[in-house]
Amino acid sequence: MEYKLASIQIENTPEALQRDIIENLYFLQGRTANLATLNDWYMAVSYTVRDRLMKNWTDAMTYLTSNYTKMVGYLSAEYLPGPHLASSMMNLGIEDAVQEALDRLLLDYRALINQEEEPGLGNGGLGRLAACFLDSMSSLKVSSIAYGIRYEFGIFDQRIENGEQVEVTDKWLRFGNPWEIQQAEISFKVKFGGHTETYTDDEGRYRVKWIPAQEVRGVAYDTPIPGYKNDTANLMRLWKSEACESFDFNEFNKGNYDLAVAQKTWAETISKVLYPNDAWETGKKLRLMQQYFFVSCTLQDNFRILRVRGMTVQDLPEAWALQLNDTHPSIAIAEMMRLLVDEKMLDWDEAWQLTCKTFAYTNHTLLPEALERWPLTMFAALLPRHLEIIYEINDRFLSSVRQEHPGDETLASRLSLIDESGGKFVRMANLAAVGSHAINGVSKLHTELLKKDVLADFYSVAPEKFVNITNGVTPRRWVRLYNPALSELISTRIGEDWITNLETELKKLEAFTNDPLFQKKWREIKINNKKSLADRILKLTGTRANPESLFDVQVKRIHEYKRQHLNLLHIVTLYNRIRKNPQAEIVPRTFIFGGKAAPNYHLAKLIIKLINAVAEVVNNDPLVADRIKVVFYPDYNVKNSEWVYRAANLSEQISAAGKEASGTGNMKFSLNGAVTIGTLDGANVEMREAVGAENFFLFGLTADEVYRSKAEGYEPMMYYESNDELKAAIDLIQSGYFSGGDTQIFSPLTDSLLHNDSFMVMADYASYIACQQRVSEVFKDQTSWMKMSILNVARLGYFSSDRSIREYCKLVWDYPLDGSGKLDEPIN
Repeated sequence: MEYKLASIQIENTPEALQRDIIENLYFLQGRTANLATLNDWYMAVSYTVRDRLMKNWTDAMTYLTSNYTKMVGYLSAEYLPGPHLASSMMNLGIEDAVQEALDRLLLDYRALINQEEEPGLGNGGLGRLAACFLDSMSSLKVSSIAYGIRYEFGIFDQRIENGEQVEVTDKWLRFGNPWEIQQAEISFKVKFGGHTETYTDDEGRYRVKWIPAQEVRGVAYDTPIPGYKNDTANLMRLWKSEACESFDFNEFNKGNYDLAVAQKTWAETISKVLYPNDAWETGKKLRLMQQYFFVSCTLQDNFRILRVRGMTVQDLPEAWALQLNDTHPSIAIAEMMRLLVDEKMLDWDEAWQLTCKTFAYTNHTLLPEALERWPLTMFAALLPRHLEIIYEINDRFLSSVRQEHPGDETLASRLSLIDESGGKFVRMANLAAVGSHAINGVSKLHTELLKKDVLADFYSVAPEKFVNITNGVTPRRWVRLYNPALSELISTRIGEDWITNLETELKKLEAFTNDPLFQKKWREIKINNKKSLADRILKLTGTRANPESLFDVQVKRIHEYKRQHLNLLHIVTLYNRIRKNPQAEIVPRTFIFGGKAAPNYHLAKLIIKLINAVAEVVNNDPLVADRIKVVFYPDYNVKNSEWVYRAANLSEQISAAGKEASGTGNMKFSLNGAVTIGTLDGANVEMREAVGAENFFLFGLTADEVYRSKAEGYEPMMYYESNDELKAAIDLIQSGYFSGGDTQIFSPLTDSLLHNDSFMVMADYASYIACQQRVSEVFKDQTSWMKMSILNVARLGYFSSDRSIREYCKLVWDYPLDGSGKLDEPIN
């Protein structure tokens, strides 16, 4: 019997929602109202909202299997979708109805929203960008599946104890996850280790068979990703690793209880934790296993979906556009070739053509250490067949390079997929570049630097592959959901179309820039948002922040290239000015930091300790008289960011020029009315062009000036010796003033600045201090500041992830933009 999904009716009235919440509490949670905990109610409400999503999802899946549409497969090691409940209600347009239903049940709406654990599936900007793209693909009706790993434990929860970062296990699944659906029948075996054997097939062709030493099973867990009020839902499919045989009955009967479950324990380790510490060989091995595990499951699933849709292997590039989100999934190039050549029995040339047409590669970094390389011995032990395939790809590729550039062996060496300098490694970025039909950077500057530096050799041999697609962020979560007061004000002036058409509609806001009443309402909203953040800061840290002060915010991953220590030098400089002249006029500021440092990144963790050490002294010095407050906001994540982005006055985007690929925090701050102080790095360049140079506080060396300075022999000590305020700031840190007299604790950080300074902190200090003085002067004139704030919002429509996805569709994926997703010709 065929059931028509259209006949399934789900009501969104408060009465129906109330009824369904109670039913889910009883029948799914097994609780009565008088026994239910807050988490029970959260689960019941979430299941009720998810039911509404499932109708859209099943409709979309039915459409895909019955129409000749192209699909996008997005491969990423990280996703940071943030909490699902509030965003799902917003996208379904049922926020008010749910709130009324909860009022009838005498439940606290905000408490239920806060109850949700944030999915621990990512670390920072890479994962959050991926989540923005998923939101945009659903909102634009781009049929897609996002593939990744269902990490049991996230990167870590961050606590601050005695001023230091302490890592705590992120048990985000401990109370259940109502948003995922286990697809037990969608599972695939993944091989590791062993050896290969050659044979001749029935047609006399040379073939290779991989005999693995171990196998695990990847099981799919699906999460619906709704579009904004468009009855569409795509899915995020995450793979959990399990043992093919989880229990050895013979070992158990022998009394070897540990051995009986050893295979289960080993297999589940693969998807156990996000980014295991790779300071040790075992951590490196596990990361490589993770990457291959999710890629293999993903590609096998792609072929399964091809079969379900009645398509053939030859239809692959027309049916799928597979996007590699950075180098982590780049082993997919070799895995696709293995599946096509060894499993589907295609000849090499046809398989290679299909592979290159299907894959595209996004590079997200200019830091050489982030371009993954795997030791050859480790790679050979784990993936022996893939190493053979990579050797073959390399031989054929370098042969073509030598034909085009005869005699240039240094070029061939740099382009090789195998790095033979100082030990042999497999270069994963090179593999992704060779096996993809498109390579994109994520800001105009980043793409130009890829062409000029990081991937310059690939650009010289295949310039047609390179394209720029500047990153964007979704306005749904970052403004509509997380800044409701500002969203309502904007909508009362220009309507609600900006939520889905940011690039064309938001500019209409510029007409209200000089409207005194509009400016007044704008400032009131900002002050109220700052009061809310101040309340949270007091609760979390015990520090009182003045909402009337300038909220100067730098929240992002803690890393030397992002230069939180440059920000700190400014704080210490202001403090020295007060110590020197207690009556010094200083515009009151609250400096707010947030972010996590990698557990094995000593200097980054030392920066966190110094922030807290400076805060302890400055915040308690009566001489300061509340002119300066320093705050470290602990455990910064998507959930906590709601309070921070909307409250900021000043957005610190101060990375060393030429190091940040794009950044997306810079966009979120500006879309919420913050003014940026920053260098000409990443997307800052384009943002400054968009908002106007007069509405952006620029300082520091350009990327070209950084390269030139280093080439000429950069000497940071020269800046220290020639700038009295810089010297005084560093001397105060070195003296033990912020560390109870301990002169050694921060010496690794100050020594790095004085004798190495890879990220040009010393060179940019004077320019930064002068720029911060300009910030203070402008902030005194609130009319001018509000005008800058409004223009930063009105002119930032280009930086929507909707625009980014439209460009991927047009420039990379060859995906029809008419909303249908239909291919030009039916696939046979």
